Amino acid sequence: MAAVYRPGVEESAASFEEVAPGSEVMAQRLESTLATHPWIVADRAGHVAGYAYASPHHARPGYRWSVNVSVYVDAAHQRGGSGRALYTLLFATLRAQGFLNAYARIALPNEPSVGLHESMGFTPVGV
Repeated sequence: MAAVYRPGVEESAASFEEVAPGSEVMAQRLESTLATHPWIVADRAGHVAGYAYASPHHARPGYRWSVNVSVYVDAAHQRGGSGRALYTLLFATLRAQGFLNAYARIALPNEPSVGLHESMGFTPVGV
């Protein structure tokens, strides 16, 4: 997952991070949220082709049924439906867990991400 995420850090402002985390940090991130929020990973022949995950939207109890979501797809698998498939499974899992609202942050310009999110039913709430 770190290899899939790295270009989002090093080649764009999409991640809002300045240094790409390694595998250990990614494993810690997964472990810190997995007890309450899902991560979905696409495996292609033993390699991570992409992943999507949810995290808490806000620490206050009133936000407990809202999540932030993200999806990252390896460049070799982009524009082939992987992001949509990952999000479809993620959102079904979130619904089954009782979550009601999902929010995504997109650094602009990023037409592919905007297109994916709008096609999945997201509407812009601010820029």
